[in-house]
Amino acid sequence: MQKIKKKPPNRHHLPKLIENVPTEYKDSVKGISLKMMSHEAYGQPYEWSTRDFEMGAPLGRGKFGRVYLAREVTTKYIVAMKVMFKAEVEKGNVQRQVLREIEIQSRLKHPNILRLLTWFHDDVRIYLALEIASEGELFKHLRNKQRFDEFRSAKYTYQVADALNYCHLNNVIHRDLKPENILLTSSDDIKLADFGWSAHTLSNKRKTMCGTIDYLPPEMVDGRTYNDSVDQWCLGVLCYEFLVGCAPFESKDTQKTYEKIRRLEVHYPSFLSAGAKDLISKLLRKPSDGRITLVDVMKHPWIKQNMQKRNALLEERALKARAAAASNVN
Repeated sequence: MQKIKKKPPNRHHLPKLIENVPTEYKDSVKGISLKMMSHEAYGQPYEWSTRDFEMGAPLGRGKFGRVYLAREVTTKYIVAMKVMFKAEVEKGNVQRQVLREIEIQSRLKHPNILRLLTWFHDDVRIYLALEIASEGELFKHLRNKQRFDEFRSAKYTYQVADALNYCHLNNVIHRDLKPENILLTSSDDIKLADFGWSAHTLSNKRKTMCGTIDYLPPEMVDGRTYNDSVDQWCLGVLCYEFLVGCAPFESKDTQKTYEKIRRLEVHYPSFLSAGAKDLISKLLRKPSDGRITLVDVMKHPWIKQNMQKRNALLEERALKARAAAASNVN
């Protein structure tokens, strides 16, 4: 996406920036605006605005705003524009998550991580211009299929492991892995998204409890310190959900879920292969230092065998399609 050079942002423009905000929201919007202007990810050499984009149809709705299809006016580059209301961000007390998402996601560049291309804000809204993933949430596809076959599950597990390994190499823990936070492209590749709960690992040990209940590792449930191996646990839960259609510790009662996590109470259906069970069991381990590494996940026999079989099947289909096309020409 071509960048148009503009004057750097000026915090002295703040009074004008909030002049159109309703009186009851002025203080909260002023607060989030000042935090954004003082943030290290702010003040890049290019300052974007809504004038640079044509807004299109809505793609989805979140707690603090919506996502729209948008097009950059100069290059006609298509993006997904995430639009959040500052007052709602402040009211929901998620300023830190928004700033963290901007800071971390704008720096991560990996084929299986959704790119944050640029961001800007006006008097009432925050805009994040994101790479488009045309097939939407993986959660939707999983619910439609009920569960994925082992070929597809292995491919997705490999790609998520690759993305998480890249994050860890860049001192980032995702901390909120789940199907709702993974998007799909038109070529059936995953894009890891939603870095609002992610964190830097430079502080080594962390204690913040975050993420989805069904995906919480034992160390979080017990309020103990943890490190980036929480993402391996979540990957094990995710792989299980791909294959079975529900999370392994899922329960109607939160406390029962916690107890199942503490006891490592996992039921493996009979249709799961031995290889799949082996990988999941090596990810769902406590203590955390017993979990398989992400590099070893990508090298696991179940992953490699299923990806090879899937590639061979796709190649066979492609050959048949080419042969059919050639016979039609003749």
